[in-house]
Amino acid sequence: MTLELQKRILSSVILIPLSFFLIIKGSLFFISFLTIIFIISSYEWLKMAKNMELRVFGIFFLIFSFYSTYFLREKDLVYFFTIVIVCISTDLGGYIFGKLFKGPRLIKISPNKTYTGMMGSFLLATIFSNLFISVYEPGVIDANQLEFILIVILISGLSQAGDLIISYFKRLYKIKNTGNILPGHGGILDRIDGMIFVFPSIYLVVSILL
Repeated sequence: MTLELQKRILSSVILIPLSFFLIIKGSLFFISFLTIIFIISSYEWLKMAKNMELRVFGIFFLIFSFYSTYFLREKDLVYFFTIVIVCISTDLGGYIFGKLFKGPRLIKISPNKTYTGMMGSFLLATIFSNLFISVYEPGVIDANQLEFILIVILISGLSQAGDLIISYFKRLYKIKNTGNILPGHGGILDRIDGMIFVFPSIYLVVSILL
């Protein structure tokens, strides 16, 4: 096991339970958590982006993204966690399957992304989200199995697209990570790159349909 992987596992063991605890607590705990993540990710974006228009657009996008995150958390905790689990398992599946099976590259802007990693992302996202919903909302899957899987694949695809967009900017500005605050992971934006695109997308869909 490489030193980088050891750091990645250790930081995940600490950060994921802490994040879940703050999400469950809600109220000021969650607001404070979101505020800290927003400040750090905004700083990383401003440090990375060199173009003033991009900087301004990025900050406004992050504001909208974090507002969407807060809105969806307040609307339904179980479905919020389902989205989070899809995004985390998407990232995990891409990393594990990409490392284990390698294969042809998915796209030039992100050399580590492979087709096997993409399929692993969809697979783990489907498995873990099904397990979670089966425990907390069992009737949903029993009645709408295919529909649920399609939604998970869509969310996972959006998460992967967000990852690729941030990878494009990292490659554009010739940096490996957006920061170094998370051992083995890089910066905050490196870890939430999928979520910051998923939550506003779902917020817009919810706002239009409901």
